[in-house]
Amino acid sequence: MKTKYFVLVFLLSAFTHYESYSQFGFSHEIGIIAGPVVFYSDYGQRNDIETNMKNVGVGIGLIHYLNFAYRADCNCYTRDTYFNDHFKLRNEISYHKSQFEHFGKWVDPSKTSLTANQLRAMEGSTSVFDIGSQLEYFPLSIRDFVGGRYKIAPFVSFGFHWVNFSPTASTSFGSQVVDSPLNVPDKYVGATSNSPGSTWSVVWSLGFRYKLSPMSDLMLDGRWQHYFSNWVDGLNPDVPENKANDWIYWLNVGYILYLD
Repeated sequence: MKTKYFVLVFLLSAFTHYESYSQFGFSHEIGIIAGPVVFYSDYGQRNDIETNMKNVGVGIGLIHYLNFAYRADCNCYTRDTYFNDHFKLRNEISYHKSQFEHFGKWVDPSKTSLTANQLRAMEGSTSVFDIGSQLEYFPLSIRDFVGGRYKIAPFVSFGFHWVNFSPTASTSFGSQVVDSPLNVPDKYVGATSNSPGSTWSVVWSLGFRYKLSPMSDLMLDGRWQHYFSNWVDGLNPDVPENKANDWIYWLNVGYILYLD
């Protein structure tokens, strides 16, 4: 927990004291992002549209960019290199929360078995705090985009985030004890968690920026994030069909402001 607050304070310090870093030959951008988060968890039926569309949460975040194409200290462009003109470093802190239920054919209203009733009674949630960095690649010239030569600048990115998660798992069936075989299907006995934890994740995204003004952009970003843990959602049954760790798809809209 101490590590989380140390890193948070460090990143916020970078946001608020950006001028002290301008001497290193780059400029800064800050922004805010928000949007729906589709959580691919161990709740529900695998590859089921209803499961994917209904186990949706919401996320929000603060982002900071190092722009290598422009120098804030001299109000001028940096040396014209391919890296400077096509890459940005994105730092981010974000938070999202999702609620979970079982959906799909196993809990269809036509199912009246004990297992179906137990599944329908299960529910969960998780809150996830993210902090990390991504390297964004812009195929088109960053200088030309900033200069107004074109309005749209597509990008792809890749990076790593440290995450802290806090899941819950419960049931309204029977005695409401989530670890009892009387209340949940056998495969979920001993496979639930209400304990917070932390792990690393790999992040990749595809998106674009739209130039609103000389000093601001609108961004649309679709992110895939794979966690190095299968306990992020609080559910981890040891069965063959549980083939992958938890992961999310986050579609976010952002507003970015250039700092000079």
